[in-house]
Amino acid sequence: MTEQARRAVASYATYQEAERAVDHLADQGFPVQKVAIIGRDMRLVEQVIGRMGYGEAALHGAATGALPGVLVGWIFGLLNWLNPVVSGLLLALYGLIFGAVVGALLGVLLHAAQGGRRDFASVRSMEPSRYDVVVDEDVADEAVRLVAGLGSGAGANTESVSSRGGRPRSDPAPS
Repeated sequence: MTEQARRAVASYATYQEAERAVDHLADQGFPVQKVAIIGRDMRLVEQVIGRMGYGEAALHGAATGALPGVLVGWIFGLLNWLNPVVSGLLLALYGLIFGAVVGALLGVLLHAAQGGRRDFASVRSMEPSRYDVVVDEDVADEAVRLVAGLGSGAGANTESVSSRGGRPRSDPAPS
């Protein structure tokens, strides 16, 4: 199977703008199965959400350990053929407690092992700086025409993307 050459027909600052362009293409009867939205220039953003002390580490570890504990306890309870519902729930409760205790202890030990090197909690995410709307080469001219009819474009950069030195941009088709 050969990969279809693709060309960027518009570039947007936000995902919502790119989504609006694809929705516009769909409203115009364009074959949207030949369209993709590609995030470009990815960057890692780590948002700090608070301090991480021993209490927070224990709480985080307890929450992390409770779920596997309850699942293992529940599975062991289901293997009891005599009274599976009662024993399943009871063993799930025991698993929850055991998993929370073990998780809390591990959370405190791991926090202590870091020696104050990372005393904060954070959430990581990948964010692109722009979103390109790309289409298969065989329908790219029609897509450029339809996207141009979207109106003001709300940040679209269609001219610089679709006519880069007269050479079409080629990206591999997503698998």
